Amino acid sequence: MSTLFRRKPAEPQVIEEVTPAEGDLVSATRRATPSKKELGKVTPKRSDGRRKAEPPPANRREAYKRMREKQKLDRAEAMEGMRSGDERYLLARDKGPEKALVRDLIDSRRNVGTWFFGSAFLVLLGTSMQSPAIALYAQLLWFVIALAAAVDTVLICRKLGKLVRERFPKSEVKSRSLYFYAFMRSITFRRLRMPKPRVKLGESF
Repeated sequence: MSTLFRRKPAEPQVIEEVTPAEGDLVSATRRATPSKKELGKVTPKRSDGRRKAEPPPANRREAYKRMREKQKLDRAEAMEGMRSGDERYLLARDKGPEKALVRDLIDSRRNVGTWFFGSAFLVLLGTSMQSPAIALYAQLLWFVIALAAAVDTVLICRKLGKLVRERFPKSEVKSRSLYFYAFMRSITFRRLRMPKPRVKLGESF
C-alpha cells in the first residue's frame, strides 16, 4: 500500500546558462551595425538643407552680368595676390626665390636711386630758368645724384651677388637679370613698388 501513495520524484529543472562565448557573440551582434558617428556621417543641419544651388541665368543679359562680376572678382583676387607676393599671381619677372631676395634687399635699405627721377625733374626745371647760376647748380645737382646712384647700385649688386651665392648656391638665374631687377626696383618709389615691400627699413631678412 505504501507504494500506491508514494510521490513521484520531481523532474529536474533545466536551467539554461549563457556561456561567456555566447554573451560575447550577442554583444558583438548588437554592435554589428555601426552608428553614424562611427561611419563619419554628420547629420545635416537645417540651415544646410535650406541652401539651394544658384539658379541658372534667366537670359543672356543676366548670364553676361554674372560673367562680368566673376571676372571682376578674379581680377581683384589676382591684384591682391600680386601685391602680397603670392607666387600664383606674380608676373614672370617677379617669380622665384632669388627675385624675392632682391626685393627684400632693396626694401630694407634707403636707396639713392629712389630719388633719381625726382631729381631729374628738378634739374629739368632748373635748366629751363633764365638764370645761368640756377642752371649751373641744377646741372651740378644732377651730376652728383647720378654719381651717387651709380655708386649705390654697385654696392647693391655686390651685396646681392654675395647673398645669392650664400643662400642659393645652385641658382641658375643669371646675375645680370638680378642686377637689373634690383636697379629697377631701387629707382621706384616705395609706395609704388609691386609686389609691396614685406620688410621694413633697416629690418633684417
